[in-house]
Amino acid sequence: MKNNCIFCAIAEGEIPSFKIYEDELVLAYLDINPFSAGHALVIPKAHSEGLLDTSDETLAAIIARVKKVAAHIKTALPCDGFNIMQNNGEAAGQTVRHVHFHIIPRMAGDPLSFENRKGDMDALKALAARLAM
Repeated sequence: MKNNCIFCAIAEGEIPSFKIYEDELVLAYLDINPFSAGHALVIPKAHSEGLLDTSDETLAAIIARVKKVAAHIKTALPCDGFNIMQNNGEAAGQTVRHVHFHIIPRMAGDPLSFENRKGDMDALKALAARLAM
């Protein structure tokens, strides 16, 4: 596994994912333990551990893709809104040491919760097909 990193392995196609967007710089795919339906991760294909060791140029490019994917998810689901979350370090809840952004679709009235739920792989596959850009 490249860099001993699961997200690098996903970006390289060594581990399957439910891709919804990909270009030369980033990959966006559905989280298999989502906080809500449509919860997606946006990762750079090049490894960097966190926000502080990722170049400003790379961060600017990633956030532009986060915006593009979030807008698509909001329209395609549809949802009433979304959270963008980015964790740095174990104390902040970062479980994979590869910089990434969460896009978490929200519906009006949903309680604000960031509790993972085990995803249904068939449902995720169907949702990924629906959200593919």
